[in-house]
Parts: sequence; structure tokens; C-alpha cells
Amino acid sequence: MGSVKVAAAVANTNFSMIGYGKAFQEKIFQGMATDKEWAQQMHEVMSPDYFDLKYLQYLTSHYFKYFDDYRCFPTMQLLIQIVRDELASDTADQMLKDQIVAFLQRMRMNQHPEDLPYVKEKSLQFCKRQAFKEALTNAVELVQGEQFEEVVDLMRTAVSVGMPQSIGHEFFNDVEARFQEIARITTPTGIPELDQKDVLDGGLGRGELGVVVAPTGVGKSHWLVNMGAEALRRGKTVVHYTFELSETLTGKRYDANITDIPVSDLIDKKEEVLKHYEDNEYGNLIIKYYPCRSASVNTIRNHLEKLKLRNYTPSVVIIDYADVMKSTKSYDALRLELQLIYEELRQLAADFNVPVWTASQSNRSGASADMVGLENMGESYGKAQVSDVVL
Repeated sequence: MGSVKVAAAVANTNFSMIGYGKAFQEKIFQGMATDKEWAQQMHEVMSPDYFDLKYLQYLTSHYFKYFDDYRCFPTMQLLIQIVRDELASDTADQMLKDQIVAFLQRMRMNQHPEDLPYVKEKSLQFCKRQAFKEALTNAVELVQGEQFEEVVDLMRTAVSVGMPQSIGHEFFNDVEARFQEIARITTPTGIPELDQKDVLDGGLGRGELGVVVAPTGVGKSHWLVNMGAEALRRGKTVVHYTFELSETLTGKRYDANITDIPVSDLIDKKEEVLKHYEDNEYGNLIIKYYPCRSASVNTIRNHLEKLKLRNYTPSVVIIDYADVMKSTKSYDALRLELQLIYEELRQLAADFNVPVWTASQSNRSGASADMVGLENMGESYGKAQVSDVVL
């Protein structure tokens, strides 16, 4: 009985008051909401139940569930919309709603807490402590029932919080896994020479970043429209972002590509264009314009999340073009900003599980080269290092 009393006493200790109180726990959630990379790390080690506060448990469970469903975290605006819709009924917990509203107001009042780095540093220790506390609480009943092996398992699980869930690929034990053919779902370019097996093997795959490199004025934007049009012919949903051409002009280029009617003749042949669309089936196309250097990858991510709320699930994302996007961080050297943009685009493709096509300006030597190579990529060779396909 002595061991039961000790376990119960430890389990009843208010762990949250020992440096991990309300303010600390609220800042953990705020840190996850503002730092998606850190949130992904916390997702591996944290359970929403580790929070002592019900509203933090509720918000975190929805935040993590969205990640489990879509492999990316929602923006705060989207999370608020999800929570608002769920708590809209008259039977919803009014106290919970009030607590969530009050917490979000506190977040808005202090958007950049100075002690957030400290909270992130201590968060793993918090998770370990909460897991251990939960294990001790559950162990009391198991000890009373003399289920000692289960108690050992509980403790082992608690102390392993923060350790990698997988030790990695066991080379000799997992031989079969290496010889299983992985299904790669692709979006063809429509160019047989590129789509053949020993080149692109069917086209650009989901989660991959494709880049076409060329000098100014040789047709990079037309290439990107062609990639989008080919996807439309295959019934896919295309989201095309343009930073230089207007939405209507980009749309006309799609009209010309799909109908084989020159842009200059589209107005005169309007009825022919409309009849073509009536007689043929295509996927969906969303064209979104942002001014040059005003949109970052986060801007694109937020727009794609909004489209999902309207039941538009993208199959292909076209970005015309990445070199004129805004970096999420400022560096002294432009090449570092460009490399970061391409790294974030690659992550965007992986998070949304879609192929992403964009273009890149070649450098001065590329303008006079008979064949443009990787050495001709403007500003940053690092763009090529993170891309899956460079043409």
C-alpha cells in the first residue's frame, strides 16, 4: 500500500505550477501557431491532453487533426473558422467558447512574446513531465490490481517522450521494402519526349517541384500555361498564380492553348470558343494574380487553404514565376532569398501533395548560350539543388 500512496501523492502534485503554468502553456500553442516547422516537431512528441487547460486541449486537437488530414497546419484564420463552425450550435459549451475568444484576444495583444524562445527550449521538458504525470495517475489503479508489467510499460512510454518514433530503416530486416515498387502519381507534360520512362517517367509527380529555365522573352510563361492546359485536358484542378500578367490575359492564353485559336482572334471567335467548351470536358482552373514581389510562399499556402474550404482541391499548382516572389526572410544576398523561396515551394508541394511548376530566369551567359544548363540559372545555383526537375 505504501507504493500506492507514493504514486498517488506524486500524481496529485500540481506539476503545472512548477514553472509550467497557464502563461507558459498558452505560449506553447502560440509558438506552434506562428512557427509551423516547430509545430511539426511538437506534433511528434506532444498530446493535446498534456495541456491542463481545456481550451488549449481543444484548439491543439483541431490543429493537429488538420495536420494529420492534410499534412500541413492551418493558418490561425482558418483554424478560427473551423472552431467557430463547430461551436456555432446552441448546445455548444459557452464557457469553452468564451475562454477561446479571450485567449485569442490575448494572442493578438502580444503577437511576438519575447520569452517564446525560452518556452520552445523548455517545451520538451514540459511534455516529458506531463507524460510522466499522466503515467503516474494511471499507474495507481494498475498497482492496486497488481498489474506491474503494465505499470512498467506506462513508465517506459512516458520516459521515451521526445525520442524518434522510428529508429530508421533496418537494412537487413527490411529488405522487402526496398524492392516494392512505389506508385508515383504523375501529371504528364504532354510532350512524349519528356514524359517517357527514362526522362520524367510519366511527368511531374506529386510533391515534386519542376522548374523551366530560360532567358527573358523566350516563352517561360507560355510553357507554364501549356503545363496547366495539359492538366486541364486530363480533368485535373489547376491553380495558376501569376505575378506579372493579369488574370484575364493569363486566361486568354489558356483559351488559345486549349482551342488552338490565337489570342488576337479570341474576341472575334467568341462563339467558337464557347462551343468548344460546351462540347468538351475539362478540369477546373483558378487563376490568381498578386503584384510582383508582394506574395510569399505563405501567401500561396493561405490561398490554397481557402480554396479547400470551397471544395477546390488542387491537382497542379503553377507559379509564374518564383524569382519575383517575396522571401519570408530578409538576407543581405539575393541568392539566399531566392534559394529560400525554392526550398519553401518544394515544401509546399510536399505538404499539399501536388506537383508545382514554376520558371526561373537564366543569367546573362544563358541569353547567348545555344543550350541553357544548370550553370545558367540566375543568381542562385541553390534553386536547382532543391528542385526535382529542371528543364
